[in-house]
Amino acid sequence: MKKKFLSFFSVLLLSFVFLLTACSGENEAKPANSDDIKTAGSDIEDATELSFWTFAGTHADFYANAAERWNEQNPDKPIKLTVENYPFDQMHNNLLMALQSGSGAPDLVDIELAKFSNFLKGDIQLEPLNDLIEPELDKFIPERVSIYEKDGNYYGAPTHLGASVVYYNTEIMDEAGVNIDEIETWDDYIEAGKKVVEVTGKPMTTIADNWYGIWPYAAQRGSDFFDENGELTLDSKENIETLEFINDLINKHKIAEIAPGGGYHSEEFYGFMNDGGQASLVIPMFYMKDFTTYMPDLKGKVQIRPMPKWSDSDYQSATMGGTGTAVTSQSKHIDLAKEFLYFAKLSKEGNIKLWTELGFDPPRWDVWEDPQMKEDNVYYQYFHKDIFDILLSVKDNVAGIKISEYTPDVLSEIDSNIMHRVLREQNATPEEALKQSADTIRQKMGSK
Repeated sequence: MKKKFLSFFSVLLLSFVFLLTACSGENEAKPANSDDIKTAGSDIEDATELSFWTFAGTHADFYANAAERWNEQNPDKPIKLTVENYPFDQMHNNLLMALQSGSGAPDLVDIELAKFSNFLKGDIQLEPLNDLIEPELDKFIPERVSIYEKDGNYYGAPTHLGASVVYYNTEIMDEAGVNIDEIETWDDYIEAGKKVVEVTGKPMTTIADNWYGIWPYAAQRGSDFFDENGELTLDSKENIETLEFINDLINKHKIAEIAPGGGYHSEEFYGFMNDGGQASLVIPMFYMKDFTTYMPDLKGKVQIRPMPKWSDSDYQSATMGGTGTAVTSQSKHIDLAKEFLYFAKLSKEGNIKLWTELGFDPPRWDVWEDPQMKEDNVYYQYFHKDIFDILLSVKDNVAGIKISEYTPDVLSEIDSNIMHRVLREQNATPEEALKQSADTIRQKMGSK
């Protein structure tokens, strides 16, 4: 088994931690808070026990609910599902350690996109899901499932499409006299932003100083950080021009600012956005949940529209972020775990629940027009009724992203170096920052 995805020191350290845990009488780490453990089916005699790890509390509720439905519909093969919710880094580190050591892994697990490639190296310890996905592959947006594929095998079940869109604060846009339906290109967006700043004094948008601040724009342009052969393209001409465009939004056109808190998932940013701090936000559709949860004062004031188009690309969106749910090879009930995974996330019913329970845009496009998808809920009440009409209008023009075992290194460089040097410190041009980080990553790739 190849074990090149951790340094020698890291392996020793993780092994030491695992040994301490085992000696303490615990076979595996448990969440510190009992509220982070959800169980379904515990009252059913002879139910097969399945364990599930996640890093999102809303996901834990989703799977527990799915297990209840499973048991109602499958009384001949009930399950007792225990879902454990861990902090993000702890969960992924625990999983990596368990898979390396050969014991302690759950039956099913959520793996975040940026971490997924860490688990597709060497002797892969995740079960292929081809028998679940391939028969209905034409019902999925292909770019969403391909990111969890390696050598012809699919290892992850997607949680959402993650189509990037623009959320417009219509109260601000109307005050500036801008019709959001007339914003078709990024040039239109810039001109609209100048009006917003002039009339309202508020920025048209904010830019995250992490990968959210560049990847959606680059991907929508048809670019990426790796090509189809796995070669690094971080410092490509297209990416340099994209970062120049983003930098110009802030430092030339003066229509954007760096996001309060640096990103879009902090209390500082939620408060800023909720107070009408900016006119629009470019982010995937899964952010609807954040709006309804953390920005209640914007209810009825936000409209969703496709991203403006680049002059050299037909893409109107880019799929971003996401969590792939996998079945580990350590499971003693692989077939049952896969059946449940299909039921919970890959089936039509499961995809509809992704919307009605989590507010996610389902990766199966064939459910977007299902009558259940149009039933009134908190998201339609907060935004507007034609959300999936917008998705259907762009479904053939959604750019995918390419994932490599070095994607975590690229995202780390973007978060810790590139965006800070270009946008915050302004001590490097986009070309300089991208090329320096690309050279750093190529040295790591060459030393493999």
